[in-house]
Formats: sequence, structure tokens, C-alpha cells
Amino acid sequence: MRQRQTNRSCACGRGGRREFLLGTAAGLLLPSVAVAASGKYDAMILGCIDPRLQEPMRDFAVEHGLVGQYSKFTIAGAAIGVVAPQFSQWHQAFWDNLATSIDLHGIESVIAIDHRDCGAAKIAYGEASIATAAAETETHRKAMAELRAEMAKRQPALAVETGLMALDGSMLMLR
Repeated sequence: MRQRQTNRSCACGRGGRREFLLGTAAGLLLPSVAVAASGKYDAMILGCIDPRLQEPMRDFAVEHGLVGQYSKFTIAGAAIGVVAPQFSQWHQAFWDNLATSIDLHGIESVIAIDHRDCGAAKIAYGEASIATAAAETETHRKAMAELRAEMAKRQPALAVETGLMALDGSMLMLR
């Protein structure tokens, strides 16, 4: 009976498929890995915990050339989680994390990405806040304006971009 190989290398001794794929992926990501290893990132992306938005937010980072160049802070409601009185116990965690990202990674901007159909918005501001697309947009616009105002007080050197993402990943930039 043939003995089963316990290591993951192929019969030629060069490593198996997993090692090949990992090596290939590392080679493709090398520029991003090098930037990340330097400790300098361009931005922090503030996003929501909603699983439906994780891939669209990553796609946003890819489309904007941020892969390997951003730190990420994820909290229910994104900007709403940082400013809504309902979630006041969470606020300091964001500001402390942001200060750490500035100190460790020299980030120069924050990109806050809220999203449509957000349960945290409903919890924080009530059903009427998301009852129509216009109401929902206005709710997020106000939360993001509050975030920008707090940012101007606490971290005035940082640029701030704010957007409202649809579930399909399309983005409406808010001012």
C-alpha cells in the first residue's frame, strides 16, 4: 500500500498547489505589501459592520488605488456609529483608533462610507429617518456633516470624504 504524503508538496519536491498560489499571490501583491510594510497609509476607511457591504467597500478601495494603503475601522452605522447619541459609548473607541492610525501610519484622510438600508440609522434616528430615499439620504447627510465638524475640531489636518453607498456598491458622495 502506498504511503500517503503528509506534507503538502508534490512528488517533484517543489511544493504543492497551495504554496504555488500563495507565492503567486504574494508576487502580485508585492507593491501593496511593500507600501503596507513601510507603515505609511493614505487613509482610514470608516465603514459599517453590515456583511452586505464588505465586498463593495473593498471594491471601492480597489477602484481608488487604496489596496494596501488604508487602515479600516468598522462599526455599526459607520459615521452614524461615531456621532449618534444612541451609540455614545462607542465614540471614543473611534477617536482613539483614528489617533493611533495617524501616529502609526501617517494617514492623511478619512473616507466615511455609510450605506442605504442601514439598521443602525433606524435604531439611532427612528423608522422615519429611512422611510424614503430622500429621508434616508438626509439622515446620512446630517450624520456625515456632524462627523466632518467633529473631525475639524479633533483632527483638523485630515481630509474627510463622505459617501452613501447603495447595496449594489454605487456611491453618492455627500457634503
